[in-house]
Order: sequence, then structure tokens, then C-alpha cells
Amino acid sequence: MTDLWPAGPEPEDQAFYRSLGGGRYESGPATVGPWSVKSQHAGPPSALLGRAMEEHEARAGFRVARITVDLPRPVPVAELHVQVRTLRSGGRTELVEGELTSHGETVMLARAWRIAAAPADTPQLRPESEPPPLPGPQAPQTMAGAQPYGYIAAMEWRFEPGKGFDTPGPGTVWARQRIPLVAGKPDTPLTRALTLADSNWAVAFHLDHVRQFVINTDITLALHREPVGAWLCLRSATAASPGGSGLAAGQLFDGAGDCGRVLQTLMVAGR
Repeated sequence: MTDLWPAGPEPEDQAFYRSLGGGRYESGPATVGPWSVKSQHAGPPSALLGRAMEEHEARAGFRVARITVDLPRPVPVAELHVQVRTLRSGGRTELVEGELTSHGETVMLARAWRIAAAPADTPQLRPESEPPPLPGPQAPQTMAGAQPYGYIAAMEWRFEPGKGFDTPGPGTVWARQRIPLVAGKPDTPLTRALTLADSNWAVAFHLDHVRQFVINTDITLALHREPVGAWLCLRSATAASPGGSGLAAGQLFDGAGDCGRVLQTLMVAGR
């Protein structure tokens, strides 16, 4: 399946998406998810929605502090249409809603709080834990039962020594995009964080996703400040209960330290 990710160096214009104008986007081969060549990994489309929510009626001094993305059905590797509307706009907070459709069907929904930036005299409060140093270059990462091309290949992953996607239990990884989200457009701190956020539960694989059917129904990203730089770090862990569901919780770091959290609900079912 090398046609889904060209061999050798990536073309300079390679990207997850190409803008077609009017809120429409062409999905590139790099969006292909790990389980089907017809469906996207949820990271790039959630970032596409986040980008539109940042740009929609943007106001100086406001930032996206929290975004929750719901995944009613798989996002196809096809043309996508993005729409955003304001649900509430006040002096200090705004609630905006975004929808991603393909062939007339809703494939992703999101709501985000845009809030006024905190004043300069706000205390800088951060957890004591810090991420491990950025490891050196590593061989391309693989995942049991998953395709090695598409999204997985479009990201550079650096796990702690001896760790990887197939290592059970909590995990920590540094990652960055090898290509931009939209061709010819600069990425933003929010879009870089969202492109990675859906990988949170894969970094913390503890449930047997080969023997059981495990999938997340949503993604919540909360940022107490804008992430800095291309490299981001996720430290993730999974909780689950019989008769209940799974919950993947991640702490997000950049080179300057802690910057946010990622939370995902996991459906667990027998195959």
C-alpha cells in the first residue's frame, strides 16, 4: 500500500488536507487511520475543526481553552466540509460549535470555549511532574493489527527507551507532525495539539485492542496555555471497569513543561 504514503522524502507540498475554498477540504493519504484505508485517524479532522473554530469571528485577546470533539461515525478519506457557528458570545467567554460533514452526513461535532486571556499577574501554577527529555531519533513506529502508513507515518514518534505502541500500560511519547495540517497554511499551537490528542489512548494501550473492540467516542483537549514548538509530549494512562467503559487520561507537555490535558471515553466490546 505504498501509494498511501510515497516512498522517500515527502514532497514539500504534502499535507493532511488541501483547501478547496468555501470551507471544503480534500483529504490526503496521510489522514488514513490505523484500522481502515477508508477512514481517517481522528487527529487531523479534529484539528481541521479546531482551526476553523479559532478563525471563526476571531477576537483579539481570546483563546480556545477547551474543545470537546464527538465522533458519531468514522470520518471517510474524502472531501470534507467545515462549518462553525457562535452559540454564545459575551464580554469574557464565547461558546462556538463546529460540524464536519462528508457527502451530506455529519461525521464529527465539536464545541469549544474561547475565553479572554488571563491577566499578567495571574500566578503560574503547574504540577510538579515533568516529562522525560526528548529521546533521540528512533525507527518508524508500528502497532499490532494496524497499518504503518497514513497518519502513523505522517507523525514522528519518540517513546521512552524500550517502549512503544504495543507496550501495555501507561506510556509517554514525544511526537511532532512531519507535514502541515493544511497545504500552504501555517499550523497553530491548537491544531498541533489536536492532531496529536486522539493518539492519547494509543499511547496508553492497556486494554487488549486486538482481542476486543476498543474505540474512543470523543476527545477533550483542555489547555491552560498555548503549547510552544513542534514537539509535544503525551503522558497517558487508561482506567476501565467491568460493566462500565474505559477512560484514557493524558497530560500534555511541550519543551517548557505542562500545558494541558487530554481525556477520552473508550467503548470496550467483544469481537
